[in-house]
Amino acid sequence: MIYGMVKACAITPVIKAGDPAYNANEIISHIKKARKAGVEIAVFPELCVSGYTAADLFYTADLIDGTVEALKKIAKATPSDMLVFVGAPIAHEGRLYNCGVAMSDGVILGAVPKTELPDYGEFYEKRYFTPKPDRIVNIEALDNTLMGDILFVCGNDPRLVVACEICEDMWSDLPPSVEAARQGATVVVNLSASDEVVGKAEYRRMLVSSNSGRNKCAYVYADAGAGESSTDVVFSGHNIIAENGSIIAESAPFGGGLAVTDIDVERIDCERRRTGLRKPLRAPYVRVGFALGGSEKPFKLMRKIDKFPFVPDEPQKADRAELILSMQVRGLKTRFDASRAKTAVIGVSGGLDSALALLVCNRALGADKICAVTMPAFGTSDGTLENATRLCTALGVKLETIDIKNTVISHLKDIKHDKKDVTFENAQARTRTMTLFDIANKTGGLVVGTGDLSELALGWATYNGDHMSSYGVNAGVPKTLVKYLVAYEAERLGKNSKAAQMALEAILNTDISPELLPPEGGKIAQKTEEILGKYDLLDFVIYYYVRYGFSRDKIEFLLRAAWGGAGEEQIQKALDTFYKRFFAAQFKRSCLPDGVKIGSVSFSPRSDFRLPSDVNA
Repeated sequence: MIYGMVKACAITPVIKAGDPAYNANEIISHIKKARKAGVEIAVFPELCVSGYTAADLFYTADLIDGTVEALKKIAKATPSDMLVFVGAPIAHEGRLYNCGVAMSDGVILGAVPKTELPDYGEFYEKRYFTPKPDRIVNIEALDNTLMGDILFVCGNDPRLVVACEICEDMWSDLPPSVEAARQGATVVVNLSASDEVVGKAEYRRMLVSSNSGRNKCAYVYADAGAGESSTDVVFSGHNIIAENGSIIAESAPFGGGLAVTDIDVERIDCERRRTGLRKPLRAPYVRVGFALGGSEKPFKLMRKIDKFPFVPDEPQKADRAELILSMQVRGLKTRFDASRAKTAVIGVSGGLDSALALLVCNRALGADKICAVTMPAFGTSDGTLENATRLCTALGVKLETIDIKNTVISHLKDIKHDKKDVTFENAQARTRTMTLFDIANKTGGLVVGTGDLSELALGWATYNGDHMSSYGVNAGVPKTLVKYLVAYEAERLGKNSKAAQMALEAILNTDISPELLPPEGGKIAQKTEEILGKYDLLDFVIYYYVRYGFSRDKIEFLLRAAWGGAGEEQIQKALDTFYKRFFAAQFKRSCLPDGVKIGSVSFSPRSDFRLPSDVNA
């Protein structure tokens, strides 16, 4: 394990029903291949040692005794830094149990019997098997191996606690994994023999993802496949791995039967600490230890790390964009009506954030209730001023231009200040905010804030300047998502208004800037991403620190996996910027205006994020 991550796989070997010796060799072959690939947890299907479809052969001594010998052979071949689960029938005191058998370092660690035995349709397990006993027992045939409610705990990282359930257990109204998770299991493995019928794969995927989401765990589901009898049914080897409700690896039905990926146990542990786990309902499970390799081993990440964790995948683009915009619209409309406002007053700079806020206002209230104001000052470039004008014209919004340069000059003269420093810059931002609030008083309006979540994280806002508003529609939207939503609106509006599309595309192609320093040759001189670093990388850091509390080392590891092509200098700059600015800016977040929550990361001091303003970074 490294950075709390463990490589797991679900494997479907080609077996022969009723031939434990053959099946043992097949399983050992797959274990060796998995070990070479760096796998640390390998899960095989239900009754794969004997074959699920062995039928009345389960009554024979040859099959049961042969299974015991096969289990011992497989166990001896199990590496010291690998946890393996295989399915086998185990006899004890005149009863037969359908078990998941855990092995590591050449020995059998324990066996977990199936709880729910299906006895309907094509299933008739009660003909052969007995449900899991209520107590822990010792299996003499397997050198007194424990059998019953067992959790397997990793000695290298005690956050990795593995539970086992079998096929129908997951399909029941109260899966055993619910209690196992309450007792601390962070990974649940399911050894299954789920035959394939039309429509079942979709339902199976839903069950696996919902079980992992409900229990806040990873779920490794290994399904039976080729070699099982096809007398009446077929098995497809549909293997699935899910984590916290999301499927992260899958082998398609009849697609080869191998699903392998990295499970982030630290992420699971963080989610549990954040939301809490309900207390156990039963006596403590027996805990059996095992060991995995240390962090000194090379670790090649297999799971896909999204470059843009705040941005939905392409197939969800339209639906997700509409949902987010609808949330912003509902929040603003509710506040607008509750405050009995007559106008929505918004500063339009010609940049991304004000463009999104304006689009939300237009959706929520209509152009006639919007009082848009552009306030050119010393840093305003020709391009952004043109962007603001073109966008408002295209949307049918009346735009008022108020040049604030003389006001700022007068104010700086009053305080006897004549340098182009932070005071010079912030005086412009505060003058703009004062102007907007005064216009809101004049028109019976509500000042709509435009600042986004990324700026709040980094403190990239002037305190009591653009930091302040009556309602912040973008407060829950990080910069990468702002770009995404503006691009979506450009495409949508372009169907009826090419002017609106062109204006938004021009904004998307404009350098991000607060425009508080004079332009150079008519072009923007103060470029935010040259100062702070790339927002694509900064949002990545913000997400993994605020959402999961990961260490800098782990975030850097994930950054390289996702953004290795960005270059080491850019990666280090994003990390340095975040840690330098994030903690120092808490005082700005502690007094935020109201604003709608959009995703799982929010900085509202009233509901989501609490941090001392004087914390030691």
